[in-house]
Amino acid sequence: MNIKNYISGELRQEYQYKSFVPSMINHTFTWDEPQINTLLEDATRALGELNAFTMIVPNVDIFIQMHITKEANTSSKIEGTKTEIDEVLQSKEQINPEKRDDWQEVRNYIDAMNNALKELDTLPISNRLIKNIHAVLLNSVRGETKQPGEFRQSQNWIGGANLATAYFIPPHHELIADLMGDLEKFLHNEEIYVPHLIKIAIAHYQFETIHPFLDGNGRIGRLLIPLYLVSNGLLNKPALYLSDFIERNKSLYYESLTFVRTQNNLAAWLKFFLTAVIETAKNGVETFKQILALKQELDLIIVSFGKKSQNAKALIDFLYQQPIISSTDIVEPLKISKPTANLLLNDFVEKGLLVEVTGLQRNKLYSFERYLKIFSKV
Repeated sequence: MNIKNYISGELRQEYQYKSFVPSMINHTFTWDEPQINTLLEDATRALGELNAFTMIVPNVDIFIQMHITKEANTSSKIEGTKTEIDEVLQSKEQINPEKRDDWQEVRNYIDAMNNALKELDTLPISNRLIKNIHAVLLNSVRGETKQPGEFRQSQNWIGGANLATAYFIPPHHELIADLMGDLEKFLHNEEIYVPHLIKIAIAHYQFETIHPFLDGNGRIGRLLIPLYLVSNGLLNKPALYLSDFIERNKSLYYESLTFVRTQNNLAAWLKFFLTAVIETAKNGVETFKQILALKQELDLIIVSFGKKSQNAKALIDFLYQQPIISSTDIVEPLKISKPTANLLLNDFVEKGLLVEVTGLQRNKLYSFERYLKIFSKV
């Protein structure tokens, strides 16, 4: 089907409201717009360069965890949480009690992504996997009463206080099984010739339009993008996360999705999505370049620790994964005593590698600020 002939769906009369029923998508999509071809080429090239960096950066998995943490925080922020990345990296006990619900939602997102990556070894992207991710995402948080791990059994809506004032009303829950079944088939249909980036763009739109859960649809929909790219070999590691771009262009993101539903304008959505991939991949490459430069500088500094260099190297590797720490945090991982941990942290502060951020005499926290700043840059 040429996208200029695409009909996104129809409004269906329900009791006292109309829901939107999207058209099935399990078929080939084609287009005549040269700009989509150019954006697709640029996005594929940018993604390839990003993937190359994930293969040349030593011990890349320890840096990927920070990518996941940033994505979890940003994706949750789109949904209204107010936790900052430095807070996410602290333990729950160190967080202001008023922020602990938000903190837990972000931590659940991290757990959901990590669990999903493990499950990809034995389970393809499927409704079963999506439900498993959702169950982790809503575990013991404010959405825990909204059917974690199950497609909704009632009507939901987007915007407004109720169905009468809603901005958008997804399809009736009785249609979800068929619609999500069609979406799953589309993702795995090897007999249709749709480039992977176009396929996941269409799938993301369709998922958000179906809105199959009572809560967590936005986060699950964004999380599925890197999972799809990894599962189909476009990325070796989950290094591409679009939430930062989406948050900075939130109005255009929602408008682009809405234009598909109201004006059948799939082309505009594809252009937005591909632009997001291009910019995000380029930013990802720059992040890895800065990580490599910092790592090379720190490797030289480690030599100056002399006999302590082994412990210093172990601490640096730990900090790449956990850039805000207390002395207690490093005792077991580094297999050192508490006094040795305190001395090592003092050495790191003196050399400007760490900053003590509490100003307290006890229960001190140390921040690996130069590393954190790399992930705080747009």
